[in-house]
Amino acid sequence: MADADGNQVKKPRSEDECKYDDHFEVVVRIAREAGEVIREAYKLEKRVLTKSSAADLVTETDQRVEKMIISKLKEKFPTHSFIGEESVAAGEHCNLTDNPTWIIDPIDGTTNFVHRFPYVAVCIALLVNKITEIGVVYNAIHDQMFTARREQGAFCNGEKLQVSGQEDLSQALLLTEFGSSRAADRIKTSLDNIEHLISSPAHGFRSLGSAALNMCEVARGCADAYYEFGIHCWDYAASDIIVREAGGVVVDTEGGALDLMSRRVLAASSKQLAEQISPRIKHLVLERD
Repeated sequence: MADADGNQVKKPRSEDECKYDDHFEVVVRIAREAGEVIREAYKLEKRVLTKSSAADLVTETDQRVEKMIISKLKEKFPTHSFIGEESVAAGEHCNLTDNPTWIIDPIDGTTNFVHRFPYVAVCIALLVNKITEIGVVYNAIHDQMFTARREQGAFCNGEKLQVSGQEDLSQALLLTEFGSSRAADRIKTSLDNIEHLISSPAHGFRSLGSAALNMCEVARGCADAYYEFGIHCWDYAASDIIVREAGGVVVDTEGGALDLMSRRVLAASSKQLAEQISPRIKHLVLERD
């Protein structure tokens, strides 16, 4: 859109595009405040507990940050619902309804946090009528603020994101994780899937230890696809919209529509690449969130 002199004029935003402006401003500010808490604790010795397995870690910082995020969001949006990783671990129900719902992972990459491996993210998504409106993933250690709003693009520190567009598995850099389960069959499936894909061949595999940040690397175009089994809705609710708004696809590992509660995901830079990955991996059916 240009004026009479040929200068580009920003198109006015529609009422629908402005609808969640206040929600977006609030959640970005809260994510930064949570990141400050994480950065301070990152330098210190940590008291580490376990949840579902010896590799499923939680710290006092996880719990403190989640309570802080929920408290601050409740002040602004008292009628909204909340699903938080540590709240569910403490016994609360994971129940996604049509009510505006914030899905929160206070520290995605807790094992990284414990070991001071600098890929640690605050993840917050807002869903309304089960449709994601806002996704925020903040890598507190690297000060990378990934954000997306429905039909308004994805950004990192204000710079627009775009997936690589890679369509050929033989030219792709892939991301995956082993997850926290140490069951022998789960480990074997993970290794078999890597073997099937790397011998396709693919260029290689990487792993950041954070589902959200893995997906953000796909959104940035730094990697071409990511898949994982056994994660939870709070691990990828925020990064799902970031990948999609950057031009990528996010689907169930078998290629159907993504079900946030199914605990499995395939994010890719193109539909063609997703379709090449899906038939080459063994799919796990897990207990739903």
